[in-house]
Amino acid sequence: MSKAKIIGPELPNIPWEERPPGCNEVVWRYSKNPIIPRDLIPSSNSIFNSAVVPYQGEFHGVFRCDDKRRAMQLHAGRSKDGLNWEINNERIHFQPAQGFEPLEWGYGYDPRVCWIEDRYYVTWCNSFAGWPTIGVAYTYDFETFYQMENAFLPFNRNGVLFPRRINGNFAMLSRPSDRGHTPFGDIYYSESPDMTYWGRHRLVMRPAYGWQSTKIGAGPIPIETSEGWLMLYHGVLTSCNGFVYSMGAALLDIHQPWKVLYRTEPYLLHPREIYEQVGDVPNVVFPCAALADAASGRMAIYYGGADTVTCLAFAKADELIEFIKENSL
Repeated sequence: MSKAKIIGPELPNIPWEERPPGCNEVVWRYSKNPIIPRDLIPSSNSIFNSAVVPYQGEFHGVFRCDDKRRAMQLHAGRSKDGLNWEINNERIHFQPAQGFEPLEWGYGYDPRVCWIEDRYYVTWCNSFAGWPTIGVAYTYDFETFYQMENAFLPFNRNGVLFPRRINGNFAMLSRPSDRGHTPFGDIYYSESPDMTYWGRHRLVMRPAYGWQSTKIGAGPIPIETSEGWLMLYHGVLTSCNGFVYSMGAALLDIHQPWKVLYRTEPYLLHPREIYEQVGDVPNVVFPCAALADAASGRMAIYYGGADTVTCLAFAKADELIEFIKENSL
């Protein structure tokens, strides 16, 4: 049986650490976690749930930095190796894209960044009349960011773009929600011809039992593989002590991504380490970005720990896909 392969560019300088001796987990943590402390910049209370992409031989990204008012802000950052980061102390000030009106800034959190065709698109949970929905912007250089219209009406979160058009259209995963700390949530798929008008909504999947019984949401940008779209996602369990966020994975049909082929029954990462259990919001593993090298099959997964710090984990695509298939709901 041939091994599953990543379809996409090579990334020879992907951050990487081999699986520790004696570890049999398909996803393993970086030994020097967290890679970004909560106070890396003077203005930050916490830095977590952030998006990283390759850029000109290095790595750039958009980071959720809650400031010392506990206001949720988005900041740009850069790194030579994907491990040691410089983050701007000043938040991103979005300019209106050509043909669009300026939108009032309220807050922004949990960004994703996706290269599509000729630019990097940024999606995030944006304030729309004071309520959460999916904001959309783009940048060419991570210096200037151009904001477009919000993708959806409130209430919505976890807007995650696919890295290429599907059936000729842009495609996005999201989780319709409510105005609070949503105690429910399904993953939906939507398409757009122009990144402005969104429709053709399809249900992808709903919560299941155990670690993903309360709500689920798409995580990093889906990775195209020979076996389908590899989607990492977070699942939430409601315990007697509140929500617990863990990470799982699914394979989606390559042509109709709203169709789930396989989905993990056990979690891949669960709050276990102190930096995942203790923080501003305890017991959170929240993946937002993943780097993938098509040549080696290596994956580096960035995730937020306890809504406080940024952490890193690793996997090999063929092993992960085999695990999903063998441990599917």
